[in-house]
Amino acid sequence: MTTADTVHDRWELARTNLTAAQAATAALTVAALGFAMLFLQEPAAHEAMHNFRHAAGIVCH
Repeated sequence: MTTADTVHDRWELARTNLTAAQAATAALTVAALGFAMLFLQEPAAHEAMHNFRHAAGIVCH
């Protein structure tokens, strides 16, 4: 029987494989996307960001 890859496992893998600069870049990217989604509630911008998240493989609902 194989074990499932858990979120904890992924965090641990990222912690050991990413440099501080890569982690900061990822955090800033997520923050920028969140900012855009929060303040750009125009339907076209919201839909574009929604489609981008799906294309990037991010599950949003």
